[in-house]
Amino acid sequence: MLGKILLTIAVIFIAFLFVRQRDMKEKSISSQTSQPTGSPPIAASSADNSLSADLRLGAYMFLVLITGLGLALYYFQWQDDHSILTVRLHSDSQSEAIEYQVYKYQLQDRSFTTLDGILVTVASSERMEVEGLQ
Repeated sequence: MLGKILLTIAVIFIAFLFVRQRDMKEKSISSQTSQPTGSPPIAASSADNSLSADLRLGAYMFLVLITGLGLALYYFQWQDDHSILTVRLHSDSQSEAIEYQVYKYQLQDRSFTTLDGILVTVASSERMEVEGLQ
């Protein structure tokens, strides 16, 4: 999961550098082809600048929205994975069930790791009951 986050951040950073470089190139071109002093200003140039500023603002707002959504979804997934479940193992040879506390992300099909770090493998003759799954 951390790799996905780092990859996303790298792509965002590269896109930011690309847009920044393009803007710097456009500014250098526009400064080289500036109008002579005495000619009237062109109205289309100011309209292009305001459109460019609006698009830039929209792009930044979209970037913040997507990043915020990604972080929120990551947090909720992490929170769900770290919920504590109660696992009861019923065996034919024992009258009482054995209870364990387990994080949800550490629960597998036939094995789990407890909060204490004990790896438990469930035998085929045992029945596993999980309390707290939704």
